[in-house]
Amino acid sequence: MSVKWDELFSERALRMKSSAIRELLKLTEQPDFISFAGGLPAPEVFPVEAIERATVTVMREHGAQALQYGLTEGYTPLRELIATRLNHDGMKVTSENIMITTGSQQALDLLGKIFINHDDFILTESPTYLGALQAWNSYQAAYLTIPTDDDGMITDGLEQLLQNHPKFIYALPNFQNPGGFTMNGERRNELVRLSAKYNVPIVEDDPYGELRYEGEPLPSLLALSATFYSGSNYYTGNVIRLNTFSKILAPGLRLGWVVAAPEVIFKLAQAKQGADLHTSSLNQFLAYELLQSGFLDQHIHIIRQTYRERRDVMLQSLQDFFPEGVRWTKPKGGMFLWVRLPEGMDSSELLKIAIERKFAFVPGRSFFPNGGGENTMRLNFSNSTPQKIREGIRLLGELLKEHISQPIPSVVS
Repeated sequence: MSVKWDELFSERALRMKSSAIRELLKLTEQPDFISFAGGLPAPEVFPVEAIERATVTVMREHGAQALQYGLTEGYTPLRELIATRLNHDGMKVTSENIMITTGSQQALDLLGKIFINHDDFILTESPTYLGALQAWNSYQAAYLTIPTDDDGMITDGLEQLLQNHPKFIYALPNFQNPGGFTMNGERRNELVRLSAKYNVPIVEDDPYGELRYEGEPLPSLLALSATFYSGSNYYTGNVIRLNTFSKILAPGLRLGWVVAAPEVIFKLAQAKQGADLHTSSLNQFLAYELLQSGFLDQHIHIIRQTYRERRDVMLQSLQDFFPEGVRWTKPKGGMFLWVRLPEGMDSSELLKIAIERKFAFVPGRSFFPNGGGENTMRLNFSNSTPQKIREGIRLLGELLKEHISQPIPSVVS
């Protein structure tokens, strides 16, 4: 006799699906495997010694406090420091606008918890970040999608979609995951203008904004929205901005933060109390120590230099080894680029062969909320060395050349 667990799980639990990316990571831990699949930072740039020194300092000066329970909203000096950095861009942000989260992935889940009812529409780019879809599918969201190109979200059809009254718009304006593209200034302004006109909030997810390798930074959606909402001593706009230390410090610390109007922060804090009470006090103290000392700003330059080299190697390798008929984005920053194969090819079927040959990528279909994208794939360049990047792209190019004239048929399930 065995327990029939599937009859006991909630409807929400039964809707949960494993991340295609997380499952791929299990296959790619072998040392001879070349993986462009995960969104993993390079372990070579983790500031191990700096974190060790910061830990000693925190333990000596604030040990008891760092090991104690803390505020749900987060360590106040860290929130104040984040606010100060945002205000350098002309914002009016206070600690009341900020909550620390256990990675920005937790923020996505908490936003689903406080905003999404059964069958509520969320408006997303297509393709969009798989982790957001995974967080919101369990809350039974429905999706309106808007296409993208090399300049990000195509806003021409946005006003018509907003007449369906989505709960919020989800956008990744900088070096989008998975596409690698950046939303241009004109589209940013139009997005913010229309969101204000229709009273639809924007969730601006910006995990890669600090990882720019060329060009000048563009104004955040948060900053642009402030012009529509004034008359207060703190930020009151309709943009909810998510950031993380995972890409600029270390993902293992699981530290992110949300910037939003105080009313939203208050409701998020209530939701977070039921999830984990608060994010690790010790990790917050460590981040504050590394941020206030100026170390992190210096360290980001090393990360940019490392990733810029790897991006350039991947772009050159694509040029050298990929067959005609395959197109790809040329990201100005971030960790990913996007490949589009000829129509009729299925990257999921190609992946099965790639794994046998000990390399991997992420098939694109997982990033499309309402289906499609079978002939696309995402490649990560941050985690592999230049030598492995070149070899992996050579292998992928060979695989594409084998099948580009005779596509592997899609399997209908």
